[in-house]
Amino acid sequence: MTPQIIITALICLLLGGAAAWFAFNAQTKSKKSHILAEAEKEAEAIKKDKLLEVKEKFISLKSDLDKETNERNAKLQSQEAKAKQQEMLLAQRQDELSKKNNELNAVRENLNNQLEIVAQKKVDLDRVHKMEIERLEALSGLSAEEVKERLAQSLRDEAKTSAAAYINEVVEEAKMTAGKEAKKIIVQSIQRVATETAIENAISVFQIDSDELKGRIIGREGRNIRALEAATGIEIIVDDTPEAIILSGFDPVRREIARLSLHQLVQDGRIHPARIEEVVHKVRKQVEEEIVETGKRTTIDLGIHGLHPDLIRMIGRMKYRSSYGQNLLQHSRETANLCAIMASELGLNPKKAKRAGLLHDIGKVPDDEPELPHAILGAKLADKYKEKPDIVNAIAAHHDEEEMTTLLAPIVQVCDAISGARPGARREIVEAYIKRLNDLEQLALSYPGVLKTYAIQAGRELRVIVGAEKITDAETESLSAEIAKKIQDEMTYPGQVKITVIRETRAVAFAK
Repeated sequence: MTPQIIITALICLLLGGAAAWFAFNAQTKSKKSHILAEAEKEAEAIKKDKLLEVKEKFISLKSDLDKETNERNAKLQSQEAKAKQQEMLLAQRQDELSKKNNELNAVRENLNNQLEIVAQKKVDLDRVHKMEIERLEALSGLSAEEVKERLAQSLRDEAKTSAAAYINEVVEEAKMTAGKEAKKIIVQSIQRVATETAIENAISVFQIDSDELKGRIIGREGRNIRALEAATGIEIIVDDTPEAIILSGFDPVRREIARLSLHQLVQDGRIHPARIEEVVHKVRKQVEEEIVETGKRTTIDLGIHGLHPDLIRMIGRMKYRSSYGQNLLQHSRETANLCAIMASELGLNPKKAKRAGLLHDIGKVPDDEPELPHAILGAKLADKYKEKPDIVNAIAAHHDEEEMTTLLAPIVQVCDAISGARPGARREIVEAYIKRLNDLEQLALSYPGVLKTYAIQAGRELRVIVGAEKITDAETESLSAEIAKKIQDEMTYPGQVKITVIRETRAVAFAK
């Protein structure tokens, strides 16, 4: 190729590149202007939207402000109306007060005028009275003071004569009726403090809703009723009596424990041997707490303070003890009140007398009764718990076991006799019956290995519970024979006594 052709080709290439560059530049400028135009349109649209939003918010705020302004104006108008109404009421009241003041002023003026008239009349009356006295003095020849003195002397003489006659009449009447009135006072005192006659019995009746519960209480093959009898020492009699179960036992505490345990078991619905033992244990604690509460309530009712807690517990146990069929707590309360009344009549300390009367039979309460009269035992207990010597002597001497050294002793003795001698208050048979059953239990309890003893069926059966780890099955037979022989040799009883020795073996394990 020639150089000219090459130069021409180069020139053509350069011109083509320049033309392409100018075309691209023109196209780029066109796109930029188009994008700028669209951006300006979009910005203008956004600006218009924002302006509209601002205008709407402004209109809304203005509407809220107008509404709030209107509400405030309405409240102000309402308050102004109330203020105007109150102002009118105050004006009316002021007018009424002004009228009343005017009326009061008129009444006061009228009253002052009447007082002036009365004062003037009083002056006139005094003048006339003085003139009359002067005229009477002139007629009688005596002054007014002399007349008053003679009249007073005459009245005194007449009063003395009447008083002497009245005194003589009263004294004669008192002499005639002294014995009768004394008896009347004593009878009224006894009637005022006498409690109801309470004869203890040996059974309690537990009411049930339906006879269907009897089967659940008996349990499969009688296991529930046996567990209940073994735990409480009370004979459970389930017979044809409708909606009732009979609890038989001479000890009122055991009967109460059995009754409350049955009540809880029936309410709970779970009746089986393990549950029975758990409930009986819990109820026994509740009864002990009730005994303490009864003792506290009794001392508070009688106004006796400062007793030892053990004495308070013994007083509570009196609720479940009897003396010849008479409830011991009622008897002690009655004796305490009688002692206080009689001590007051004799000018002695009624609080001390009441204290001695309440504690006089405390020796009948302990379960482990030694071979001592209850009066001596009660005195030892009172002395042990820091009671004063005159209280101790009154307790010890109320059955003449010891010599009386204070005036409280005969008072306690007399009041004890009054409380116990009322017709129907006591019954000898019950006391002997309870003592025989208690002796039965204590006799069997004296043998080694015996844990519990319960006399049931009115003393015709003695159940003896022994420890399985202390006595074997073979030894239980010989034990029952030994107890039976000892009862035959040492006790007097009607009919025969069945001795049942119960030995249970229990295996206990804990799942952890």
